Amino acid sequence: MRKSLNILRNSLRLTLQELKVNKLRTALSLTGVAFGIFCIIGVLATVNSLERNIQNEVKSLGSNTIYIDKWEYSGGPDMPFWKYRARPVMKYQEMNLIKERSQLVDDVTFLMQAGGSIAHNDDIIENVRVYGIVEGQTTIQPLSFDQGRYISSAEFNSGTAVGLIGFDNAEQLFGTAERAIGKDFVIKGKKVSIVGVIKKEGKNFIGWDYDNCIMLPYKFCKQIIDEKNANPVLIAKGKETVTSAALMNELEGIMRQIRRIGPTEENNFSLNSVEAFSKAITGLFSTVDIVGGLIGVISLIVGMFGIANIMFVTVKERTSVIGLKKAIGAKSASILFEFLLEASILCLMGGACGLFLVYILSIVLTMLDFPVYISFPLLVGTVIICLVVGVLAGIFPASKAARMNPVVAIRS
Repeated sequence: MRKSLNILRNSLRLTLQELKVNKLRTALSLTGVAFGIFCIIGVLATVNSLERNIQNEVKSLGSNTIYIDKWEYSGGPDMPFWKYRARPVMKYQEMNLIKERSQLVDDVTFLMQAGGSIAHNDDIIENVRVYGIVEGQTTIQPLSFDQGRYISSAEFNSGTAVGLIGFDNAEQLFGTAERAIGKDFVIKGKKVSIVGVIKKEGKNFIGWDYDNCIMLPYKFCKQIIDEKNANPVLIAKGKETVTSAALMNELEGIMRQIRRIGPTEENNFSLNSVEAFSKAITGLFSTVDIVGGLIGVISLIVGMFGIANIMFVTVKERTSVIGLKKAIGAKSASILFEFLLEASILCLMGGACGLFLVYILSIVLTMLDFPVYISFPLLVGTVIICLVVGVLAGIFPASKAARMNPVVAIRS
């Protein structure tokens, strides 16, 4: 054991000495590996972070949740656009009928969504997301408040002119979220009193635009916005023990009953599962990971040949030293191990440089509001990749050195 450790220590010392002496050669060898690791880990870290961000946004749509709409969110089975458009919109009354007939649904909500402008005194905000909601909305889509409270049952039932406002809108109209509570804004000529400010969520590419929205009770919202042109949708959440497939099957039967669709007639509504959407995203990013990995592998192969070439040169330069070592008793395994260790250290140093570049990339992207995460499995994978590349790049030069005849090597 002690002998093996001595061989390892001496081999490591000689390797670092050679790398220090030949700085330019070392730098050129590191470049290919560093670029390869940067491509692989950079692409995987960025793609995984993008998937993580999107999946978090998808989760905000609700867990075990089905969106009942006239539109097919996944695009549908080649159905013409005009056919989707001709479908009847969801109705508020259908929400109550689903609650009465369903055994698997935990809760159902009705949602209106449109765009508009809001004003306070002389300040106007355009392109605000307007949501008309019912009381059960927070059961399916939990809300966090920076200030204030949720709309009360009495306010929902009477259609009181109160509402919730997004954090960015509150800051633009009133300066701070605290000042917004109790104040009014005007939408389509109606004055609305603010009872709550939704906590800041940040940029969201999928789902709810909380920061740039207002939420109004449905019974008030339908007075100022045409319900049929407000993309109404029913959102059903299944009970904890219910699968999405079972929930969809039951909802399909209930909706066909409610709309009195015949056995031979096709559905005039779509059931959009959040779980299915999440699985589709995972499948898409798996393909992107493979493509990104292939690009990085090609870069690593180029770097591997560069290191192999450098190692052949190193063996050539140290032929006489190798012959002298073998003449005084060094075993072929020790010579082989020494050159494999040198190639592996080169690759590990290149991998460290590549990871440093990925770290810089993550800082830049995070500053651009796109957080990038470098996971521990990626770090472990980097070390393993570098060791494998180092062994593959050094195995032939190291074998050549180990097989040298000591007499011939010393004479050369």
